[in-house]
Amino acid sequence: MKLWIKLSLTTVLVLLAAAVSCGAALIWQSLIYNQEKTMESGAGRLASTAWALSRELENGPMKGYSKVTKNSYINYTMKKFDASRYILIEDGEILCNLTPFELTDPGHERWRREEGFCVIQKRAESYILVAAQRVPAMEGGPVRTLVLAEDISGLYEDLGRQARSGLGIVGGAAVVSMLLIFLVTKRVLRPLKELQRAAQDISQGELGRRADIRTGDEIGIVARAFNRMAERIEDQVSELSKVSERRRQMLGSLTHELKTPMTSIIGYSDTLLHVNLKKQQQQRALWHIREECSRLERLGSKLMNLMGLYENDSISMEETDMEELFAQVERMERYHLEQMGMTLVCTCSMEGRRLDRDLFESLLINLIDNAAKASREGDQIFLEGTGKRITVRDTGCGIPQEEIGRVTEAFYMVDKARSRRAGGCGLGLALCNMIAHLHGAELEIESQVGVGTAVSVVFPE
Repeated sequence: MKLWIKLSLTTVLVLLAAAVSCGAALIWQSLIYNQEKTMESGAGRLASTAWALSRELENGPMKGYSKVTKNSYINYTMKKFDASRYILIEDGEILCNLTPFELTDPGHERWRREEGFCVIQKRAESYILVAAQRVPAMEGGPVRTLVLAEDISGLYEDLGRQARSGLGIVGGAAVVSMLLIFLVTKRVLRPLKELQRAAQDISQGELGRRADIRTGDEIGIVARAFNRMAERIEDQVSELSKVSERRRQMLGSLTHELKTPMTSIIGYSDTLLHVNLKKQQQQRALWHIREECSRLERLGSKLMNLMGLYENDSISMEETDMEELFAQVERMERYHLEQMGMTLVCTCSMEGRRLDRDLFESLLINLIDNAAKASREGDQIFLEGTGKRITVRDTGCGIPQEEIGRVTEAFYMVDKARSRRAGGCGLGLALCNMIAHLHGAELEIESQVGVGTAVSVVFPE
């Protein structure tokens, strides 16, 4: 069952229950009130009739009458007071009863009470008002009781008609209110339908879908929260797609890069197994196998580093003295560059910064290694730090302008033959670019073929 139907039915049922309860309470209170007023009115009429009847009987010429004549006189007198409602009892005997009711046990003690009484009795389908009142008499006179016996079923019939009319009104109001509540509830909950459609479209892949709800109520608040959630999901899916695409490209490039060293290793291994080589040739083949295996090791190490940076978006920052960092990098690279016949010139005038020291050492070492691979024996490589910029500059072969935009891609190499001879695998600048981004910095590359290259890490202002 739909929500708007549930809410509508629940509201109608609650309203019906409240209306029926209130109506029943009002009818019950009306019944009690009418009963009390009827009994009060009957008792009042009975008292006045008893007083008037006592005057008639005391002043009437009943002395010396025979019993028959006396009864006839009393019946005559009673008819003056609407005798169809009254019964007269004298000393436990009924003197006059012109009502349609039969009084049983007229000699019972209750008919002799001074204070009288008034009750309502139910007989079959009728309601009878019964009231008794002593008739004032002279001292020593007979004990007379006037009894009022009146059919008041009309009172209950009126209340029954009122109850039926009330139920009819409540039923009609329920039908009208049900229709109105259905329409209003459906209109109020219409934004939920839009929210449902938006959620369904997003679940089917329409990540750009948003709920078009502009109400200021709770549904509008939920819709705005839903749209923010959808934007977050879209951003995350987009980022995951980018990461997945980068990994796919990386794995494709890795597969391609692995072919060359693996082919060489397999070729030289087959040669050693199946060809009778001289010792010098065997050593050369083993040296080539060792070089290719070393290259594979470097490739795997850098690939793991790069994948680790993709996996982790948090780094351990600490305040770092930049001059000390430069000195540490210079000590680490000195022997390697001396073996290649090159020198590293370091200058730093930067203030301390919050960095991940290990990652930034790796960035600078990779930039220096790339500069060394592009340089010749006897060249100088410059590591400079000023203001918000760190630059590694060489005077090597340079990079063509059309290639600069791609050198930070994983496995991309401008001169593959030269890079492989130098032990490169095309991951250095990709690592540097990722590390710079993790520190909120950008990698800027300026190069001119035959003049040299300057790679700068630029921090934000």
